[in-house]
Amino acid sequence: MAIISLSGIFNGGFPLPMKYSRRWKWENTWLVFSLVALLILPWLLAAEFSPALKSAYGTAGQSVLLPLAFGLLWGIAQVTFGLGIDAVGMALAFAVVMGLACLFGSLIPVLVLSPSDLLHSRGLLLLISMPLLLGGLIVCGKAGNRREREGWAQNVVKPSGKMSFMAGLGICIFTGVFGANLNLGFAFGGDIIRRSQALGGSAVTATYPLWALVLGAGFIPNLLYCSYLLSRNKSWRLFLQPDSRQELMIGIAMGVLWLAGIICYGIGATLVGRYGPSLGFALFMAMSILASNLFGLLMGEWHLASAGTKRLLAAGVAIILVSVAVLNLGGIFNS
Repeated sequence: MAIISLSGIFNGGFPLPMKYSRRWKWENTWLVFSLVALLILPWLLAAEFSPALKSAYGTAGQSVLLPLAFGLLWGIAQVTFGLGIDAVGMALAFAVVMGLACLFGSLIPVLVLSPSDLLHSRGLLLLISMPLLLGGLIVCGKAGNRREREGWAQNVVKPSGKMSFMAGLGICIFTGVFGANLNLGFAFGGDIIRRSQALGGSAVTATYPLWALVLGAGFIPNLLYCSYLLSRNKSWRLFLQPDSRQELMIGIAMGVLWLAGIICYGIGATLVGRYGPSLGFALFMAMSILASNLFGLLMGEWHLASAGTKRLLAAGVAIILVSVAVLNLGGIFNS
């Protein structure tokens, strides 16, 4: 649970470097981020720490197909997540996306893999924690909405070409539904992890071959959409500017932070055991929300908000903390 909490902090803070981008467009930074986080680093980790990589895939047989399919679907959500953050800000985007993804990603593995567990202590605590978590995320979302309205009321000019708030919110809702595919790829890829462990992998390294498959498939939609924008906006040339090194490092930093969160989540969920994809995923989402809101405050995202709006945000964070406490209480029970 501690490792999963750390993973949520990494995940909640990964968009921060993008705030310092000045010369590149969104698609430039997002393509570098996707290349590092979804393709280069996952396969490097799998190749370095899983010497029996081919054997793990070969003996898994058709078990590799579901992680690939879920990864491809999740890749679509990863594209729209970046658009949602750009449209409505870190705090609100994380609240809506993580709330919906948590509901779908936590309940589906239990319902499909072991529905009878819902009647046991840990399953019941999962059901209790979910409405608490959703309520906290809704309150945080309302606080973010009020913050936006108060900002425009103070004559903060909306950037040219930026999509409307409702369009951005719709993108976040879509992202939340499809974002659950990341956890589904992990939950239904257990055969690959078990075979990696049987071939000598530890609880830490046995997750790397699975993440390489899921994230590698997720890179495809990101590559296609970014390439489309780069061609439409004629922004390929920005990669060749002599002062683009700082912008490149921003994309790389985002990729390292995000992948650190995902890898830590995989390790923590594996160590938790059979309830990792349910309890662990819900905790991961909650900590991501807490971190994104904290970083948003530190970066001045809420400096135009009224005292009432900030209190509303604090109430939402408090509700999320209660849900996290319930989740950790569930972790002390056996099945």
